[in-house]
Amino acid sequence: MLSTAQAETHVADLVQRARKAGADAADALYAGGASTNVQVRLGALEDVERSEGEEIGLRVFVGQRSASASTSDLSGESFDALVERVVAMAREAPEDPYAGLAPEDRLMTGDLPALDIDDGGDADPAALKLRALAAEDAARAVAGVTNSEGAGAGASRSTFALATSTGFTRGYAGTGHSLSASVLAGTGSGMQRDYGYHSVRHLSDLDAPEALGRVAGERAVAKLDPVRPASGPMPVVFDPRVGNGLLSHLIGAITGGAIARKTSFLLDRLGEEVFAPGITVVDDPLRLRGLRSRPFDGEGLPTAETVMIDKGVLTSWIMAVAAANQLGLQPTGHASRGTGGAPGASATNLHMEPGSVTPAELIADIREGIYVTELIGMGVNGVTGDYSRGAAGFLIENGEITRPVAEVTVAGNLKDMYRALIPANDLEFRYAINVPTLRVDGMTVAGG
Repeated sequence: MLSTAQAETHVADLVQRARKAGADAADALYAGGASTNVQVRLGALEDVERSEGEEIGLRVFVGQRSASASTSDLSGESFDALVERVVAMAREAPEDPYAGLAPEDRLMTGDLPALDIDDGGDADPAALKLRALAAEDAARAVAGVTNSEGAGAGASRSTFALATSTGFTRGYAGTGHSLSASVLAGTGSGMQRDYGYHSVRHLSDLDAPEALGRVAGERAVAKLDPVRPASGPMPVVFDPRVGNGLLSHLIGAITGGAIARKTSFLLDRLGEEVFAPGITVVDDPLRLRGLRSRPFDGEGLPTAETVMIDKGVLTSWIMAVAAANQLGLQPTGHASRGTGGAPGASATNLHMEPGSVTPAELIADIREGIYVTELIGMGVNGVTGDYSRGAAGFLIENGEITRPVAEVTVAGNLKDMYRALIPANDLEFRYAINVPTLRVDGMTVAGG
């Protein structure tokens, strides 16, 4: 894997070769990574895996025609062959009046922001093994846990660099550390599974293995002997580890591509109130140690905090250059891409700001409802907003979380759900998308 400086040199060289070969414009992206993962099960080492890979992708424009391809061979001979192939492909491609590079005057300049996403550490397989064993031991020590699906610990390093023929050449690197444990409680057909998982940029921020394992075990035991609730409309409360999916559906609905194709349930809602008043959703690519923090986007534009939902009002689409050109708007610095194909758009570190009530206060007036800790299936229609997911969790009875439930379906429409949503005040930043505990009244629950 190349260093950041080496990666910058390679992408700049590839773009220069493309221009000399007849491309009117070009950009190149390098992505390299190395990871070490250790898996244990029932107190024994099960697998140690080390993977390394790197790839460089080239996109060229000949007039309004474009093409892209990638290679993992970073030699000069490979670059020459790649350039020749991609330029020839572009000359035969259909014209696209919207595709192109980011405007030169919008490209990032100056120093990269300090994001603190690289802790400088190296993977230590022995330490990873001890971490995984400690997490599994703690999970198996919880009374009622009867078996283990294993525990894992990982460490990774990645490097990215982008160059464009308009003069942009920058790169950055980051590290990642993860820990997980998954165990079973009960016996026979009554067995229940749950897990604990944590991922961070800096090893010092990772959950203690003993704490993570204990949570995994306690979650599994708490799900034993589930019941099926009565069917009907009722409040549904989403635990933060599954409630963040509601924001994932929001992002899918406000990407420029979905708007341009007219395949979004929020089409024509820009500037309107789509959430309950007071709800604010923020995308922050510059958050220190954020899992998706980045100094520039996939087209070289600077990144910045964006308030996507401001007190309930949808303020902006998120767009790469092509979609912005098609919509007659400006790109928003959310371009996301791999080494092949054109950029799309995505959020980075997304969160919903907390409300003013505690989780206990949020459910205090619920006579009968569901507290969801697990969602199953992908029953969401991005065009209409119809939402139907398998779920498991707990009953809420007379303002208290009580018995576990399983094999239920929760359904509604995201347009109505967003308007009815109430957040608690327990926001924590543990994932790429973070929300507090969320309550949505009037959902349809199908149980026994």
